[in-house]
Amino acid sequence: MARKEISQAVISRLPRYFRYLGELKDQGITRISSQELSDIMKVTASQIRQDFNNFGGFGQQGYGYNVEYLYEEIGKILGLGREHTLIIIGAGHLGQALSGYNNFFNRGFIFKGAFDLNPDLHGKKIRDIEIRPIEEIESFVRENKIEIAVLTIPKDQAVPMADKLVKCGIKAIWNFAHVDLEVPPYVQVENVHLSDSLMKLSYSIDRYESSHKK
Repeated sequence: MARKEISQAVISRLPRYFRYLGELKDQGITRISSQELSDIMKVTASQIRQDFNNFGGFGQQGYGYNVEYLYEEIGKILGLGREHTLIIIGAGHLGQALSGYNNFFNRGFIFKGAFDLNPDLHGKKIRDIEIRPIEEIESFVRENKIEIAVLTIPKDQAVPMADKLVKCGIKAIWNFAHVDLEVPPYVQVENVHLSDSLMKLSYSIDRYESSHKK
């Protein structure tokens, strides 16, 4: 049977469901209805049910959802049932901040290496990770079975670096460089443009102020 194609809109909501359900679980809440979850997350109850029905439903009529079970099942859907190995390419402020974020480790994302062009950084450590020369990336990826590369480098370096990563067998790229990467379909890419989020905030501020002018 062919696997059902899930829309990107649904996939983009899964981490948010996972986060809220984790908070509910930590609060000791064992059961929740789609309407109660809707009130918390500001997503319609019908949208929640539609999203979950893409994966089999998970709920029972008149009972709602078992919070812990739903949390675990969404974690499995997101591939969080195992560890994922990462490297950071670009050991500047952003790269160091990302590698030091504990919640990645708690979710099974394990940073194994850090790389930078700047020779002054080579041999220094981010936490317990030694910063290595860029030239060592290919052998390191293969020897350590690295799945994900995090790019926090200038955009003019990102495209050739992505090509190099594809050749050495990387499975996914988390790209913070200000350029959208084009890679073969078997390599997954998440392009993160921080300025886009700020511009969305700017738009929201302007729209709100315009609609509330006296």
